[in-house]
Amino acid sequence: MIKTLVITFLLITLGACGLATTRPKYEMAMAQTAFLAARDANAQTLAPGFFRKAEFYYLKAKSSYKRKNFNKAKQYATLSQKFSEKAEAVAIRKKALENL
Repeated sequence: MIKTLVITFLLITLGACGLATTRPKYEMAMAQTAFLAARDANAQTLAPGFFRKAEFYYLKAKSSYKRKNFNKAKQYATLSQKFSEKAEAVAIRKKALENL
């Protein structure tokens, strides 16, 4: 009887922990938008270092999200967004300097 109660309590407790983490939908959407904007700005040729890092973290975020590791997915999505925005800014600046 006590063993059954302990097992039930553990299952409920562990199940509740999984429900406490929310899916990082907003972060994933922002990372995707920033990555696509960097790609549209031709950052893969004008800012390849930042673009590669952005792509790396974006793919890791998607993989973590698919494996339901939402905390890691959120971290990777945030990093991807940061590097995508840097890549896009560098690419736009280089394009502007070429047109002078």
